[in-house]
Amino acid sequence: MSNEPIRITRKRGGEVEVEGPVDEFAAQVLDRAGFIFRPTLSGVWIRLHFDTGQANENRQATHAAQMLSAAGYQVDLDPSLLPAAGHRAPVNWWPTRTGAAMTSQPTPNSTQRPRR
Repeated sequence: MSNEPIRITRKRGGEVEVEGPVDEFAAQVLDRAGFIFRPTLSGVWIRLHFDTGQANENRQATHAAQMLSAAGYQVDLDPSLLPAAGHRAPVNWWPTRTGAAMTSQPTPNSTQRPRR
């Protein structure tokens, strides 16, 4: 992995693009998040589809950034791509797990409905 971050940005024309060191695994993660890959003379153009709407593009871009970050990549997500106004949690922030939270089991009298 490179020390340079993978950048997910919204360009002047409104398109959402990925730039930076994208290896094979990162490409698979981006593909899973809905990004498409188009060959160009200088390499590969990685972007979201143009016709999905800004809210959906924001969700997809944030989801991709979170998956890449969880896989250990440095990610630079354009703040305009955050899915909701006022969402300020950094992409590389993850809640810490405590031992009690990981080992707790639901109580038998929980409000969960039985599976059918």
